[in-house]
Amino acid sequence: MNGGAVLLCVAVLGCVFGCLFPALAIRSFPEVELTAVPHFSEAPEYRNGPDCPPRRNVHEGPFADACDASLVHIAMTLDSEYLRGSIAAVHSVLRHTSCPESMFFHFVLAEFDPVSPRVLTRLVRSTFSSLNFKVYIFREDTVINLISSSVRQALENPLNYARNYLGDILDPCVHRVIYLDSDLVVVDDVWKLWETPLTGSRVIGAPEYCHANFTKYFTDGFWADPVLSRVFRSRDPCYFNTGVMVMDLERWRVGNYRRKIENWMELQKKRRIYELGSLPPFLLVFAGDIEAIDHRWNQHGLGGDNVRGSCRSLHPGPVSLLHWSGKGKPWVRLDEKRQCPVDHLWEPYDLFNHSNVGRAVAGGGILGGGHSSYFW
Repeated sequence: MNGGAVLLCVAVLGCVFGCLFPALAIRSFPEVELTAVPHFSEAPEYRNGPDCPPRRNVHEGPFADACDASLVHIAMTLDSEYLRGSIAAVHSVLRHTSCPESMFFHFVLAEFDPVSPRVLTRLVRSTFSSLNFKVYIFREDTVINLISSSVRQALENPLNYARNYLGDILDPCVHRVIYLDSDLVVVDDVWKLWETPLTGSRVIGAPEYCHANFTKYFTDGFWADPVLSRVFRSRDPCYFNTGVMVMDLERWRVGNYRRKIENWMELQKKRRIYELGSLPPFLLVFAGDIEAIDHRWNQHGLGGDNVRGSCRSLHPGPVSLLHWSGKGKPWVRLDEKRQCPVDHLWEPYDLFNHSNVGRAVAGGGILGGGHSSYFW
């Protein structure tokens, strides 16, 4: 077979593969890219304590295998807009856990982010030289046609919906994962959260807030429709924040919960039943049937409301995780010299290097360190 015929076969096979298996398509990226991105100081080397479990799937090289069942698996999104928050969140996890080398991060990146996946991957490796991580690309057209307008434009970002697809994105060998938003810091050992039992057939665990007015998360039209509102008839639903969740991905995949969430999003496009972004579909599927985790694991709302982002204080009680959900983000408020008192609790985990703002980073080539899988 001559060279032209070989290229033709490859092109045809690539087209067939992409059409039949769009969720597993592979995308190539430019080999060389020059992009101005923030620069971060390198984090300290955090090492395991003597009581940490040994790695089970040992292979050549310093980094752990994503299929190692002895690891704590944490999934986060990673994009240029919230990059500073993501870096601080990772730093906080490593700083407070007794087994930092047993953490494995799964970073889900937006397909069309202004900063390429190669540059973002390289930045993570240069900041956390010994971090176990893998990068995945979220194909935005998977969800773009399902997204409806929200009270805040940032809530319409397709990457906000990547958590719905973790069962498809992450390797099948990953049976359990902690999902964390990018606007939080962990101030306790995340192992405690990881060991939360999901009793019965429950798929997710999260702090519940049953004092919140649950009805406000859906429109009057939703509650007036006896067919729609009966979804909660056999449950006692409470609000929970999807920025911190323990997820059983085996049960998620078997129950096809991705599709159940999509069904509600499709209905929302036809008739408006809620105003917020990615939260209400989760509530429709899971509220009243989740494992209730201690409130200390999500002190949320520190970013204020979704419109003004006003200052808020901590809730009473112990704190293991601080979450700046809402419009106000601590790095923005600190830079603009209009910080809220709670923003200083985020500041110790910030690795942003102000002396290198706008530093150009060259992407391309093979990135050293962590795994970079361009699948979605």
